Formats: sequence, structure tokens, C-alpha cells
Amino acid sequence: MPKVSSVVVPYATYLRVYEPLAAFPEPERDHWTRYARRPGRPSYQDELRRSLADLLPTPPIPVPVKESGDAFVLEVDGVVCVCPWRTRLRGWQALQELSEELPKTVLDAMLPPVVRRQATVDYERWLVRNPDSRPWIRTATWQVPLNWFVLVSDAERRYEKGTGEIPPMLRYRTPMVQARRRVARALRTLRDTIEEGPLTDGLTDVGRWLEEFHPRSLVELDYGGLVHAVPAGDLEDDHSAADVAAGIEALRQGDGAAAGEAYGRLVERWRAVRDRRSAN
Repeated sequence: MPKVSSVVVPYATYLRVYEPLAAFPEPERDHWTRYARRPGRPSYQDELRRSLADLLPTPPIPVPVKESGDAFVLEVDGVVCVCPWRTRLRGWQALQELSEELPKTVLDAMLPPVVRRQATVDYERWLVRNPDSRPWIRTATWQVPLNWFVLVSDAERRYEKGTGEIPPMLRYRTPMVQARRRVARALRTLRDTIEEGPLTDGLTDVGRWLEEFHPRSLVELDYGGLVHAVPAGDLEDDHSAADVAAGIEALRQGDGAAAGEAYGRLVERWRAVRDRRSAN
């Protein structure tokens, strides 16, 4: 594999699920138990750099040849929880999304049709053997999807400014039971007060995804590399989860004006982020 740059790879955000070791069948549980004891485990930047390095060869490798044996690890109240990278599965899924988002001419220039066809064949064969597969990580670029903020609360927000070579950090972590409860409440409110749309559809999809995991899991919303694209002052003042919660509560109370104000704050904040994307 090509040498991976030490330069920070920015602009990706993440929604992760950490499951307790008990949720994994053997022999996978034994693998993660041993893995969790390892020192110097890789970070999300290492994961992203490795995936980008696969795009450097000619032809590019859009999906890793082998599945990753790495994971993120947390210990919560004495319980070890892991979030497997599953980069091969996520690579196939990302390739499908690219096919829907990019014009064919652009996509052909990035990834030749023969490469995409082979990846599709490989994925279809893999799905036959793994029909119940799902990723532990969802990724977005240049944004945090608004439906992700429904899962967390402002009280669970953790922000660190960063110093020197240490970048800033903004993330939320919440128990799975809380995330599921918030999704259910928000969906009831949205379906009772507004027409079906992207927010409702996205929240329904995320809710179904969460149901696939152990009830004692932990959900993490991480701004990841997006912190490098947002001025420190804007990042420190970013309370999007609070704005989303305020907007949904206002809808529940029938206060359209307050809901509009909360939505306006969100639109203005994330429009500024999209403007930086265009500038790049």
C-alpha cells in the first residue's frame, strides 16, 4: 500500500455505535477482547488516510481487498465497547452513493466503469454470504445531517478548543436507549405536525439502523475532521443539538414562530459551512 501522509485529512463527520463485547459472537468476541488490550490503537484520521491511500494506485481501489480488523474502543462504566471499522462494507456502500450523487462523466473520470462493475459483483457475492450485515459507522462530508442531532442532547456535548498541534474536538455521546427514545418522540411530533420530508425520512432510516444494535451500546456523534473547516469561535458557539431539540419541542407545543427561529439558526450555521466547501 502507498505510504500514507501524516497530514490531517479533514471534513468528514461520523455517527458511531459502540457495542459491548457480549454483543459479538465467537470467535469475533475473542478478537475484539484481545484487540482492546492493544496499546496505540489507530484514530479516525488513520482510518480515513488508509481509505484515501487506496485511491492513489492506477486503477484506484475503491473498496479494500480485505476487511479491516480494526475498531474504535471505549470503556463505559467498566464495560468495554467496540466500534468495528468495517471499511470494506462501508466502501461498497459509499460507492453506491457516489453513483447516485455524481454525473456519470465525473464518476467515470474518478473510477473507471470496469472498476465499479467489479466492485458491484464483489458486493453482491458478499451479500449472499452476509445478508444481515450493517456498518457500525455512518459518515458524512462537509455537514452533520440534522437528523443525527435528534439522537443527542446539548448536555452530552463535549467541546475542546485544542492547543498547538492538538486539533479542536466536538462530539456527543449518549446511551443507545436514550437515542432510540429521542428518535421515537421526534418522529411522533414530526408526523403529527409537518408533511413527510427529508428530516422525517432520514430520522426513520437512522432509527431502523439503531435497532440493529445491542441495547447497552453507546452512540457517538463526532464532528471529526469538520472542525478543521470551521473557525474556532463558530465551533465553540455551535449548539445544533439544542437548536434541533428546541425546534421539535416548539412544533410539539404548536409554536410555529419558535420552531422557525430554531430552524433559522440551523440553516444559517450550516449554510456558512457549505459556503466554505464551495470556496474550496
